[in-house]
Amino acid sequence: MSAQSLSIVISKLHQKRILTIILLVCFLFVSIVLGLAVGPLKIPALNTINILLDILNPFISNSHDHVQETVISSLRGPRVVLGVVTGAALAVSGACFQSLFRNPLADPGVIGVSAGAATAAVVYIVLGQGVMISLFGFAPKYALPVSAMLGALLAVVVLYLFVNRRGGIEVATLLLAGIALNAFCGSVTGILVFISDDQQLRELTFWTLGSLARAQWDSVIPVCILLIFVISILISKGNALNAFSLGEAEAYHLGFDVKRIKRSIVIFGAAAVGAAVALTGIIGFVGLVVPHIVRLLLGADNRYVLPASAIAGGGLILIADLFARIAVQPAEMPIGVITSLIGAPFFLYLLSRRRHLGLSI
Repeated sequence: MSAQSLSIVISKLHQKRILTIILLVCFLFVSIVLGLAVGPLKIPALNTINILLDILNPFISNSHDHVQETVISSLRGPRVVLGVVTGAALAVSGACFQSLFRNPLADPGVIGVSAGAATAAVVYIVLGQGVMISLFGFAPKYALPVSAMLGALLAVVVLYLFVNRRGGIEVATLLLAGIALNAFCGSVTGILVFISDDQQLRELTFWTLGSLARAQWDSVIPVCILLIFVISILISKGNALNAFSLGEAEAYHLGFDVKRIKRSIVIFGAAAVGAAVALTGIIGFVGLVVPHIVRLLLGADNRYVLPASAIAGGGLILIADLFARIAVQPAEMPIGVITSLIGAPFFLYLLSRRRHLGLSI
């Protein structure tokens, strides 16, 4: 193939990727409009878009139905924003962990990171509120997200140290370690459920199922700022993760500081999962399903996979939340149930596919 032909192929591939990302942005926009419009009070899509544009551009004010505007700005708005950044955080962290571990089955939920974050949050709720509030007395509402982030970080560190002891990471070892972490965290949560009072028990039920129902601007805004920062850092590691797909030695010879990059991905990935879980509880399989779908559309280049995963993850969470809200009205189904219904069969498909290809499990 001549250099000119190769240049044409690369240009067409780049155009295809850009078009796919534009379509994903459109999917996210439609998901946002549906998330704001659909509910007990149904708001026409055009009204929803006009109200949304007015909120984003305060210098232009139009007359709208006051009730509709209040529902969008105060009730559904924080829920939709939290869903977008949570889906983005889980999807990007899942894509990063898959590239870091060089393992397509590495998902924050499957390998125990989400469970570690949720368990730390549960420990805070039942046992540690006095201690954490004394440490974060200037802003006690941040103590819960900090606890969840520390739990996620501890889970990732334990997992990485365990599965990387021999210089390589096997699929079976990673999965078994994730099962063990999830089992341990589940046992700790079970003990805390047993000793908790009625108010704490209601809080714990939320963490085990996952939901966006408790989103409020005063708690969503600081966590969203943190998540946007962390997601930006992770997306910037696309080139490094491409090198990691060749192996750590190869990445080192290409000029990357392997230890620093691994440390930053572990820390920021854990921060993303911990901050998301702190407000939503455990929402499983988003970090597994979304990166694989994106790679099928865009290829394996993490420079495109990471931002596209952020967009697709946000849209997927909003669609799952929409089903959770309308499936059993007037009650609300936990969003973690919806994502697990999608993710569990997909996980089994990936396992069966690896067996069909003759790869170890």
